[in-house]
Amino acid sequence: MHEQIKQQIKRIHGAGASYADARWYPYEESNTLMMWNGNLKHTGASRESGIGIRVLYKGAWGFSASSDMSCLTGLFDKAFENARAAAERVAFPVRLAGKAVVEAEFTSPCRIDPFDIPLADKVAFLKKMDAKLDKPGVSQRISNQIFVRKHIIFMDSEGSHIEKRITDVFAGLTVIGNDAHGDMHERNFDQGRTGDSRGWESIDEQSFSEHAERLVRELNQILAAENCPREDRSVILMPGIMALQTHETIGHALELDRILGYELAYAGGSFVTLKDFGTLRYGSEKLTVRADATLQNSPGSFGFDDDGVAAQNNVLIDKGILAGAITGRQMVEEANDRAGRIIFSGSGGANRGSSFYRVPIERMTNINVDPGNDGTANDIIKRTEKGILMDGTRSWSIGSNREQFHFGTEIGWIVDDGDITAVVKNATYKGDTIKFWNSLSAVGDRSTWEVTFVGNCGKGQPNQIMELGHGIPVCRFDNVRIGE
Repeated sequence: MHEQIKQQIKRIHGAGASYADARWYPYEESNTLMMWNGNLKHTGASRESGIGIRVLYKGAWGFSASSDMSCLTGLFDKAFENARAAAERVAFPVRLAGKAVVEAEFTSPCRIDPFDIPLADKVAFLKKMDAKLDKPGVSQRISNQIFVRKHIIFMDSEGSHIEKRITDVFAGLTVIGNDAHGDMHERNFDQGRTGDSRGWESIDEQSFSEHAERLVRELNQILAAENCPREDRSVILMPGIMALQTHETIGHALELDRILGYELAYAGGSFVTLKDFGTLRYGSEKLTVRADATLQNSPGSFGFDDDGVAAQNNVLIDKGILAGAITGRQMVEEANDRAGRIIFSGSGGANRGSSFYRVPIERMTNINVDPGNDGTANDIIKRTEKGILMDGTRSWSIGSNREQFHFGTEIGWIVDDGDITAVVKNATYKGDTIKFWNSLSAVGDRSTWEVTFVGNCGKGQPNQIMELGHGIPVCRFDNVRIGE
């Protein structure tokens, strides 16, 4: 099959296409389990395979895909036909930034393949966690596991040949209860980065047990708590909510296709313009953000993107100043032309499709905030006169160009004169994106830095669900409106 695909790429290129590539998925499979109140509510398995083909002709893309590999000639001809039709209407002819031609392999670190673990062992783990969650105050308890494994082979007309084998594990716990008014509240734990592997061994029973006990304790505190006050305070964000803050107001806002106006689904475009690169003060000097697809153990690390560009660690915001974007081969060329200057020297290696039947688009890799030198979470709390510590994602609302936001958290702890004085429920905060990030006054050290996983990032029409990670420390922001 490798040779057949190569020959088809060569044939289409010889017929006049300026570029062609193929992403062949010999397999992509998933295994999902969910236990709800002690019952195995859901277990499922899926497997699919197929090929996606892109052809570039006179500055226009054509695409075709199928799970039927029996007629490659027809599939390549269809993609070429689509490109020729699109070329008659293209507004801005596509050019691709240069890249290295590579023959390479990438395998994500995995010591124990989760697909080799018997179903009985997976269920037994969920039952253990369920027993730890089955405590007073908890009306509903959920434990879940999701396992993903895929084999991807990329070939293009420039001579690249890349083979990837990727395994990912997602797991989490949820407890739900009702307060005296009948309102529902919950606390969640989703597994993040543990160790250097992405296999079954990354689900650590001791860690999950400790988090289960914490969730039950904090849920009962929430159920007995007063509502979050409505006032201005310093907001200290734990990784469980800092991940959402980073994802929505930095990650999505800095996808270059949004900035150029091509991507308007799911909270629209971006307030960022091409004039802003190198000049916009996105945040305070304490803020440095990276798109880092080289983290060893994160679903946002994939070796090479779907343009065949190697994974990179690129600075997006450098000490508060906007420096880069989330990019692929196509958009950087158009952005430089529109700006009339060289903003991007090449692709950032972030063009990805969620499956063989989806066209690659610019997607977040691991969007990380560098740790700072303001100490531990306790150190930051002790140096906060009037604040609130927040954790957990409960709700989110984003401005149409990500210029504003309103986020609800699962739990809040009031901080007065350096001490935690009370737990509050319905803790929310809001702000204008640029003003908020410029109010960043403290960034926790490496001990506060955690990689959280995102297994359901949606983008594009038709929708593409992608997995990634966020490495974030504890951060404090001043003069933030809470409780509305």
